[in-house]
Amino acid sequence: MGKTYVGSRLRQLRRERDMSQAALAKALGLSASYVNQIEHDVRPLTVPVLLRVTETFGVDPTFFSRDDDSRLLAEMQDVALDREILPEGVDLQEISDMVRNHPRIARAMVDVHRRYRNVTDKLSLATEGRNLGGEVTTAAVAVAQALTMPHEEVRDYFYARQNHIDAVDRPAEALAAELGLDADDADAERILAERLTAAHGVRIEHRADLGDVQHHLDPGTGVLVLARHLSPGQRAFRMATELGYLEQGDAIAASVAEGHFTSEQSRALALRGVATYFAAALMLPYEAFHASAERERYDIELLSRRHGVGYETICHRLSTMQRTGLRGVPFTFVRVDRAGNMSKRQSATGFHFTNSGGTCPLWNVYETFSYPGKIMRQLAEMPDGRHYLWISRTVRHHTGRWGTPGKTFAIGLGCEARHAGRTVYGDGLDLADLSAATPIGAGCRVCSRDDCPQRAFPPIHRDIDVDMHRSTVAPY
Repeated sequence: MGKTYVGSRLRQLRRERDMSQAALAKALGLSASYVNQIEHDVRPLTVPVLLRVTETFGVDPTFFSRDDDSRLLAEMQDVALDREILPEGVDLQEISDMVRNHPRIARAMVDVHRRYRNVTDKLSLATEGRNLGGEVTTAAVAVAQALTMPHEEVRDYFYARQNHIDAVDRPAEALAAELGLDADDADAERILAERLTAAHGVRIEHRADLGDVQHHLDPGTGVLVLARHLSPGQRAFRMATELGYLEQGDAIAASVAEGHFTSEQSRALALRGVATYFAAALMLPYEAFHASAERERYDIELLSRRHGVGYETICHRLSTMQRTGLRGVPFTFVRVDRAGNMSKRQSATGFHFTNSGGTCPLWNVYETFSYPGKIMRQLAEMPDGRHYLWISRTVRHHTGRWGTPGKTFAIGLGCEARHAGRTVYGDGLDLADLSAATPIGAGCRVCSRDDCPQRAFPPIHRDIDVDMHRSTVAPY
């Protein structure tokens, strides 16, 4: 394992258990002075001691991995690159030391910076409104409200939990066992409909005149209306979501309360997100689905056919498989449109795209729009030398009549290259030689690659080097 200093993390673990150093030393079979030296980074964490910690406290070894800090480090770099906050900038090593030794303070700084940017953007809109006529326009108000970014708060809530909510996942798995619903059940729609009716008096109706509404539960009448065009798996998923509100509403609300959201919109969005998490966990119970995914080596299309749910649902569920002691491949899950808008971004890994500009055009999730329905794979290298395997494919949602616009997204599922061999998508790739990996970045504004021909903006942390009598491939 090499020399790994984890003083702050061991101290965090001890304090969470409300233990003294002496009590921790006794639990680990070590001397108090030895534990004290580990906590103050005088001694490194050795493999035997790591094994004692994981066995004693039931934590995964990745609890002590610096890989978990990679996104926080990237977000702290975003803060450091904001010249309004830090005109002189901060050395990367200083940022790294802050993240490693004081992760809670670093997270607080990231949160404060996000709130600061939202407030300044709102102030700019209000000032613009006064300059244009003394009142803020309705459009400006709408934009200002949008700047609270509830989806970003909810995304960070899931990320902080590695996209896995055990307090909801286990009750869903228990309910699936009670109902006799397993990950391969083709009769899920009937089973869930019977539960809703027998236990909660909900009456199911199927209608074709709902427009863009896919389902609606009227609490007053107890009628659950489902769009007729939905597939059996889609109908079952929406039933499972409503069953989550009815049977595990308190657990869902308690999980959301841990997020300390700043607005009612954020809280409502989080409630819906956790309820849909419950639905996925009910439809695809953890242990059964984990076994299926490992057996089929994470073949997404095969898993989709086998379990009767969509490609996107399988990808999303795979990104949540991080139960302690039974972890799947740690995936990052993203959904983007042709314009580069990222409507979903959830991760069980440290992968991070910056908030200071667009994503990388060399990332294969954009190429897949040219090959609809075909799975594309890409070995990619980030500027820090870390390698990833990305699997991308388009999905299309169309509920209207002919001639009305549908929705097409690219779904990306990525993991560190060291996990690629566990998947069918690693077959045929030379994972021992990653020199052919596509060099991508977190976004042009923060990317350190000088010779990228796809660069759209100059890096914000460097001066622009312009020579009147010299041209290069990159415009900056």
